[in-house]
Amino acid sequence: MISHFSWKPLFPKEKLPGWKISFYYKGTHYEGIYHKSGEIEWGDLFPARADEPALTNEIHELMLFHIYD
Repeated sequence: MISHFSWKPLFPKEKLPGWKISFYYKGTHYEGIYHKSGEIEWGDLFPARADEPALTNEIHELMLFHIYD
C-alpha cells in the first residue's frame, strides 16, 4: 500500500500536463513523473517487477482522484 503520496505539477505556471509524484511503498521512498498518458517515468529507484503492476494501478487511481476528479 502506498503512503505519504504527494504530487505537484511539472509546469506550475502553464496548463501543460505532467506531475512529479513521490510516495513510500513497503518502506521505500519512490519518486517519478506521471505523464498525461498514464506512463510513469521512475526516478532513481524502480519497484520490483512483481510489485510494479499493482503499484502502477494504485498510482493511476490516486491520480484520477486528485487530478481528474
